Amino acid sequence: MRISAETPADIDAIFALTQEAFRDHPHSQQTEGGITNALRAAGALTLSLVAREDGRAVGHIAFSPVTISDGSTDWYGLGPVAVLPAMQGRGIGAALIQAGLDQLKARGAAGCVVMGDPAYYQRFGFVATSALTYPGVPPEYFMAQVFTRPAQGQVDYHAGFALSNSNSGPV
Repeated sequence: MRISAETPADIDAIFALTQEAFRDHPHSQQTEGGITNALRAAGALTLSLVAREDGRAVGHIAFSPVTISDGSTDWYGLGPVAVLPAMQGRGIGAALIQAGLDQLKARGAAGCVVMGDPAYYQRFGFVATSALTYPGVPPEYFMAQVFTRPAQGQVDYHAGFALSNSNSGPV
């Protein structure tokens, strides 16, 4: 498996694999591919990595800027992250997450937030914290990782996430 930055030739494959990955997900509204496209179209896809196996895109991860009510800058949201169903359970998602976090740190990012299963994301250093909140989500499912500068307040995701029909965060 090889992880690299997306290229224009990857866009259709990213959309297709993301939609496939979330097709049967119980908490998905089947908008993840559209969210990634909306972030890209808005110039808000800060980091977009593709996992390839035998030259075929099998996984993708997106990072986009978030705003925090205290005015902190250089914070990002992880998601969506997607792996083709037939390839899940092989560490591709974990490799994408780690590669993305490493690249954000190398760029001098202040920190990253994620919404998801604590049992999964805690192994990457994410922790639930009362310092950062996201309305409408149980606090244990909204986690952060401070790289260089802590922040405090309510987090808002980019408007591209509005495709999720619920609130502005990832699904």
